[in-house]
Amino acid sequence: MAKVKSSSGKKHRSNPEWLRRHVTDPYVKQAAAQGYRSRAAFKLAEIDDRLKLLRPGAVVVDLGSAPGSWTQVVRERLTNRGGAVQGRIIALDLLPMDPLPDVTFIQGDFRDEAVEAQLAEALAGAPVDLVLSDMAPNLSGIAAADAARSSHLAEIAIEFARRHLRPSGAVLLKAFQGSGFSQLVELLKREFVTVGVRKPAASRAESAETYLFARGLKLQPR
Repeated sequence: MAKVKSSSGKKHRSNPEWLRRHVTDPYVKQAAAQGYRSRAAFKLAEIDDRLKLLRPGAVVVDLGSAPGSWTQVVRERLTNRGGAVQGRIIALDLLPMDPLPDVTFIQGDFRDEAVEAQLAEALAGAPVDLVLSDMAPNLSGIAAADAARSSHLAEIAIEFARRHLRPSGAVLLKAFQGSGFSQLVELLKREFVTVGVRKPAASRAESAETYLFARGLKLQPR
C-alpha cells in the first residue's frame, strides 16, 4: 500500500504560503543537511528517542516507505559501530523507492498475494518486531471522506501488524485527530496491551497528524 501524499499534494505545493513555510522550515533544512529524503525522518527519530522501538537485531517492516526517510532512520539505528546492520529491514510501497543498503524493498500492495509471498520470502520465517506505517491519504478537503480514508489506512496497517508481529512486538502508525480517531484507539486497545499517542515536534502544530503506538499483542494472530 502506498504512502499517499498528505495535504492535497500539488495544490498545496503551488500555494505561496505553503512554499514559504516549506523553504523556511528548519526540519526541511536539517533533512537536506543530514541527507534525509524528507523531514519525516525527524518524526520517527524523536518518537524512537522516547520509546526505544528500534533495537539491535530487530526485524522491522516499513509500510508505505517511499521516499525512504523513515527507512533511513531505521537503518541508522540498527547499525553498530562497525557499520554492520544488526537486524532485518523490509520496506514496502506502491511507489518506487531509491535503494538503500541492507534494505529489502518490495514494490506493490502488501495485501496482494504476490507481494505477500515476497514478504514471506524476505522474512524467511522470522516474526516481525516492529511495524511502521507513515501512510496517509491524499486529502480531498471533504472532512468526512478524508477521515474515512485515514482510518482505513490505519486499520489495514493494524491488521498487517496483527498477522506478522511477534507477541511482544510493536506498531507505530500515523493517524489524524478527528472523526474515527477514538475508534482507532479503541481498536488498538482491544488488540494490544500498551497503547499511546505521540505528537513529535517535527509534526506541525496546526496539523491534525499524530502517531499511535501499541505494544504487546493480546491475541494470537489469525
